[in-house]
Amino acid sequence: MNAGRFDGRIAVVTGGASGFGRGIAERFVREGARVAILDIDEAGALRAAHEIGGEVLAVHCDVARLDSVARAAARVLDAFGGIDILVNNAGTSHRNQPMLEVSEEEFDRVFAVNVKSIYNTAKTFVPVLRRRGRGVIVNIGSTAGIRPRPGLVWYNASKAAVNALTRAMAIELAPDRIRVVGVAPVAGDTPLLPTFMGGDTPELRAKFLATIPWGRFSRPEDVAAAVAFLASDEAEMITGAVLEVDGGRCI
Repeated sequence: MNAGRFDGRIAVVTGGASGFGRGIAERFVREGARVAILDIDEAGALRAAHEIGGEVLAVHCDVARLDSVARAAARVLDAFGGIDILVNNAGTSHRNQPMLEVSEEEFDRVFAVNVKSIYNTAKTFVPVLRRRGRGVIVNIGSTAGIRPRPGLVWYNASKAAVNALTRAMAIELAPDRIRVVGVAPVAGDTPLLPTFMGGDTPELRAKFLATIPWGRFSRPEDVAAAVAFLASDEAEMITGAVLEVDGGRCI
């Protein structure tokens, strides 16, 4: 770990109250960044900020709503004066089930949280990064968008969109010196895991683990390490890449 690698940097992490997002926030703080955790779970965000320590701001935000993202951004800019790194981590899924059994409301929610949220944060934060003259956006996609699993059709599609828009954003924003990169984790032992599996039993876990050559689920620290590298100056020549953190799942 590079202590102080992000000294003087300001990072915004959506969905930072738990799971991958919390791990990412913790890593940034340990490496010197000031961090804003944006989460619809305000109590969880406040708890995470308290437990992480350092300069962490907890902000209530529904990333699926542009007005909510704009209000959250105003709080971040008021507190920190700007941003350098945006991590679009917030995500959700429908339960693992046949595609025609997913309700319209569930479908709309998956695409609002997983895809429209990136539109919302781009509309809100890209002008800030342009004024700063540099920046990094990290989108958390999924191996589901590269090697889909049955029963997760609409979730798979939403994450494929995230992986594709990462590359498209990278092309458009490169002249602004804004890098856009992605991380595609395999299923992690986070609060969403039972949703992906359609339940949580030893049998379901064994079935999922059998698809991961490395033999374990991803962990928040795995994703945080990848994000920290991609957001750092060491990765200055990397834009548009989607890094698979998957224990060989996509091979």
